[in-house]
Order: sequence, then C-alpha cells, then structure tokens
Amino acid sequence: MDADAIRTRALVEESREAVVVLDDDDTILLASRRARQSVDGIREGDRLPPTLLAGGSGVIPLVVPYDADGRRERLVYFSREGDLAAYEELRSGFTAAVSHELRTPLARLLTLLETATLPGEDVTELVEQATHEVEQITELIDEVLFLSELESGARVVSLGATPVRSVLEEALDELAERAARAGVALRLDCDPKVELAIRPRMLRVVACNLAENAIRYAGPGTTFALSAARAEDDSIVVSASDNGIGVDVSALPRLFERFYRADRARASRGTGLGLAIVKHIVTQAGGTVEASGGRGRGLEIRCVFPTPS
Repeated sequence: MDADAIRTRALVEESREAVVVLDDDDTILLASRRARQSVDGIREGDRLPPTLLAGGSGVIPLVVPYDADGRRERLVYFSREGDLAAYEELRSGFTAAVSHELRTPLARLLTLLETATLPGEDVTELVEQATHEVEQITELIDEVLFLSELESGARVVSLGATPVRSVLEEALDELAERAARAGVALRLDCDPKVELAIRPRMLRVVACNLAENAIRYAGPGTTFALSAARAEDDSIVVSASDNGIGVDVSALPRLFERFYRADRARASRGTGLGLAIVKHIVTQAGGTVEASGGRGRGLEIRCVFPTPS
C-alpha cells in the first residue's frame, strides 16, 4: 500500500463522521470507525444495504460522487434524523454559557465605571481594575473563537514533526513571571530528541494552558512539572503535574468540559476553557488526554500522542 492509500485510509478511519467509500457496485471499500459503530450493516468488503442509500432505518445519506483513475466511486455521509436537533441544542447551550460567563465581568466593569464618577474615589485605581475586567472579557472572547475554530476544523493541528523541548521552554519562559507572583515553581524535563506530529503553535497553546491551570489553582508554594518522553509503546507522553491542593476525584472527569470549574477555581478569573482547548488539540492530533490526582494530592494531566510517522 503506497503512502497516498495509507493516508486516505487513515483520514476515513479517523473521521468524526459516519462515512463510507463505495464503488460502482455499492461495495464498501472503506468505512470510518464511527460508521461501523453507529450504522448497522456497515462492513468493508460487503455491499451497502440498499435501505441505507434510500434513507431507511432513520439514517439520512449524503452522496458525493467522484472519479478515481477512471473508476466511479462515491463518498456517503450518514446522519440520523435527530442529529440536527441535537446540534441545535448544543449550540444553544454553548451560546447561553458564553453569555453567562460574559455577564459577570461586564457587571463588574459597569460597577467600577459608576464608582469612578463618585466624588472622593481613587479614579486611577478604579480605571486599573476596569482594565483588568476588559482584559478578562477579551481573553474569554479570544478563547471562545479559538475553540470554535478547532471544532470546525479551521485550525490545522498536525503539520509535520516538531521538536518538543524548545516549544515547552518557550511556553514556560513566557509564564515565569506570573508563576513567581503566584508562588508556583516551574520545572521542565524533556529529552531534546522527542518530536511530535503537531504544529509548534498548537503545542505551545497546550503547554501554556496546562501551566496556567497550575498557576491559577495549585496554590502558593507548589511546583509545576512539565515533561515529555517516549513511552514503551513508542507513543509520546506530555505530562503536566503539580503538588498543589488538587481537586476531588469526582471532579476529574469533568475538568475538560467547557466552562467547568472545580471548587476553588470557581472564584478565579480563568475562562474555564483552557483544558477544553487542550483536549481538542490533543484529540485532533490523534492523541488522548486524562487527569488524575485527588484532594490534597495535586493534579496530573497526561497527553498521549502517537509517534510521528
């Protein structure tokens, strides 16, 4: 199998859509994992059941014909009748969440501006506080837009092999002053030979968001360690750990949800999107992410990436 065929198979296999490739006789040449798992009757080498092409069994097909070296083939995308409603519900919920998150800094900003008009107030101090609120609003809007671009595929995550150490060093150097103010020590452990199939910009976003999470929530007197190493199965593990206050074990599965904040984090000025962005970047690069730890035991986040080909 040549490189193009391998690449095509990987693209179809890992597609988020339920998609199959058919030949002229409706034989399934390729099928994505999601298609095999979510649509009955999908198996490579078999003929596609006619009812699926006709829109039966509650499945709606979208057929895209094309020519491949003189052969007529078709891409068929499958969706279910309730998918659009579910998407609209998700979109509506996301919009409501963004509106809620913006309302708090906007209310604080309005209060500061109103206070600044009162006699005897320290206008300079109030303007400085108002500036911080504007920066918070800007950060939230930027991260919402960035996350939307990741979800839509407008941001390309993987593009060639990237040496990891220099990118991680850059991220920690950028945050060194903030970490010092928060009383958090930063440490890096990374083999200079480690590479990842991810754009440097995306890896830097992952590293910065992981470090910022510790700076905001781990607590003073703690150490944040960022490492990257090759595992026994040849995968690359980027690990971010701290020995801070940690979170309840029950909260660990929710840390990557948009706008979720655990305990102390609820009172912080974070956007609640940092770890959600980390998860999207890692998964789009073909990896997985998980959190471990517990109350009083710190927090560790492991990002496991496939080896660059």
